[in-house]
Amino acid sequence: MPRLAANLSMMFNEVPMLDRYAAAAKAGFKAVEFLFPYEFPAAELKKRLDDNGLKQVLFNMPPGDWAAGERGTASLPGRQAEFREGVKKALEYAHALECPLMHCMAGIPPAGTEFGTAAALFASNVAWASELASAQGVRLCLEPINHRDMPGFHLNTMAQAAAVIAAIGAEKVGLQFDIYHCQTTEGDITKRMELYMPIIAHMQLADVPLRHEPGTGEIGWDFVFRRIDELGYQGWIGCEYRPAGDTVAGLAWRQRYGV
Repeated sequence: MPRLAANLSMMFNEVPMLDRYAAAAKAGFKAVEFLFPYEFPAAELKKRLDDNGLKQVLFNMPPGDWAAGERGTASLPGRQAEFREGVKKALEYAHALECPLMHCMAGIPPAGTEFGTAAALFASNVAWASELASAQGVRLCLEPINHRDMPGFHLNTMAQAAAVIAAIGAEKVGLQFDIYHCQTTEGDITKRMELYMPIIAHMQLADVPLRHEPGTGEIGWDFVFRRIDELGYQGWIGCEYRPAGDTVAGLAWRQRYGV
């Protein structure tokens, strides 16, 4: 049976961020993920985790200027120093939260950047970050993101991410397999799961096309969940969806699919 982690950036928005830990625990979750922890002291986040018996399983490294539309700096020319400082900051939080995985966001290269330039920068930055992270017991994750939701994002396909992982080593860098992004960009979800399962470090879910909870769109979740079990996936699956209505009421999908 899949192990589900609540995404606190998207779920339980009925209450303030720090109160979402208790809401997630009350709803039966044992683990959480979110986009970014940096606006709160790490000690406060760790207290919320401990008070509610939760594990932190994933968060993103600093994205650059999020308000200005930046979505990571790993593939952006001239930003290597900022990227490295971001890695160090993220590792401080990972250590404090006892979080084993960090998502290294590829970013949206500036207009006119050659793909090869961005790809070389991305691979170089991921390699540097993975050495630092692995020495502290943290594994990086690479997530392909669809171009409908995030136009211009450098890392778009599972094959792109897998190539970087093969070059650096899956013990240091894993694939963040987001079912929503996979279906939107490439389709053939379960066949891609089969192909990349050996390097998948984390999974996430949402239905297509509106990114709501499972059962609200086109994905055949009975089959998908069955294949996840059959393929022996042992990691967490982050519920990175926008609830169609009330978060708790929407969680009825877990009973529907037996997860």
